[in-house]
Amino acid sequence: MDSKGIDQMLSMLRASSAVASGRAGDPPIIPAAATDFAQVLQTSIAQVNQTQQQAEAMAASFAAGNTTENLHEVMIELQKANISFQEMIQVRNKLVSAYHDVMNMQV
Repeated sequence: MDSKGIDQMLSMLRASSAVASGRAGDPPIIPAAATDFAQVLQTSIAQVNQTQQQAEAMAASFAAGNTTENLHEVMIELQKANISFQEMIQVRNKLVSAYHDVMNMQV
């Protein structure tokens, strides 16, 4: 999961929140190449989905008795899929928290 774009988006939201509340020291730094949030999110979700599908396919192949799949490789892929899904959930939680911070700002 590519979290670089998401980290940039979060830092911009936090900086905007600080400016709006009067706590800002420096204005937010906007990267030269603007990041399309929807595209970053779609790409990240697609990567997590692909990882999970690959892990499920390996597990199904191993369960069917395919001798080319090793148990340790299957378990590693399942753990990678689990970790990427947990990372996606944490990023979602941070985004929701940032959204709530922005929405609770006094104008």
